[in-house]
Amino acid sequence: MSVIYVLLAISIVIAVGFFIAFVLAVKRGQYDDSYTPSVRMLFEDELVKENSKKQIITNKD
Repeated sequence: MSVIYVLLAISIVIAVGFFIAFVLAVKRGQYDDSYTPSVRMLFEDELVKENSKKQIITNKD
């Protein structure tokens, strides 16, 4: 029975350690997306073209 308590304590310590590592990684910007903004400008023109086509169609009516 005492083995269960030891394993439970060890697992809680490990879980808290992983949680602290995750929080530190988020604070340091490890999960910030630096790739999407550079690619977004490549796709922005397509969205503008679609919107301008819709405006031309509505202006014709």
